[in-house]
Amino acid sequence: MSIRFDGRVAIVTGAGGGLGRCYALELARRGAKVVVNDLGGAIDGTSGSATMAETVAKEITAAGGVAVANHDSVTDRAAAQRMVDDAVSRFGSLDIVVNNAGILRDKTFAKLELDDFQKVVDVHLMGSVNMTKAAFPVMREKGYGRIVLTTSSSGLYGNFGQTNYAAAKLGVVGFMNTLKLEGAKYGIKVNCVAPTAATRMTEGLWPPEVLDAVAPEKVVPAVVYLCSENCPTGHIIEAGGTYFARVAIVEARGVVLGPQASAEDVAARYDEIADLSGARTFDSGLEVATNILKALSTAAV
Repeated sequence: MSIRFDGRVAIVTGAGGGLGRCYALELARRGAKVVVNDLGGAIDGTSGSATMAETVAKEITAAGGVAVANHDSVTDRAAAQRMVDDAVSRFGSLDIVVNNAGILRDKTFAKLELDDFQKVVDVHLMGSVNMTKAAFPVMREKGYGRIVLTTSSSGLYGNFGQTNYAAAKLGVVGFMNTLKLEGAKYGIKVNCVAPTAATRMTEGLWPPEVLDAVAPEKVVPAVVYLCSENCPTGHIIEAGGTYFARVAIVEARGVVLGPQASAEDVAARYDEIADLSGARTFDSGLEVATNILKALSTAAV
């Protein structure tokens, strides 16, 4: 079945180039009206220009689509609200938000200035929060919404020199995990994409043949699916090249050590505690607590 977005309105942040541009172009090609947001700055978030967003918006309209450019910063709460208000005023609704805007300020933690840590968190995590906070009431009122957040393998697994970026990117996952619960009764689905792609952020890291294999266009199918009516909610999709995989936080089967458990008991049975064979996923913290209470009850019998 063909996925279409006729009558839908989307905001894509960081859409002036790379992944965001590809998302905006494809959503528009499939019928969505798109707000193309990009501050137009360098990869460290400095400077700014309207040119990048305007170029992509013109590219969409030249192809017969509908788009407008926006060059506000997602770190500005008022600007995020204005972006949503403008989308609703201009197009009558808002159905999709793809939170893609991001910057890098890589250094080892020992050398990293905390201002650079804060700035990366402000863009990746709080920028996503600001945009979603502005969009959520509109989606709740109409009983429909699709929110895509951008996490990263750096946040999911770690990456040397990226404590700031990793912290922000795993924070996005925590945000999703609760927002999926709060949005469910309003028809709002929230998911994460973890892209691996050749963009300005990965220039110089890989040789040309690798960059060709992970062109940003190849992440688009995952994001388009997560914007669609029949997408799941609360999922993380890793996407790079032609590789797609769901990523999940899992928990081992666990061991009940008894009421007199000591640190020595944990040490003695740590291999069992850490054994991930038969690991499980949970949909909420409440499910985890219920599982623990069940295990304690069973052990006491």
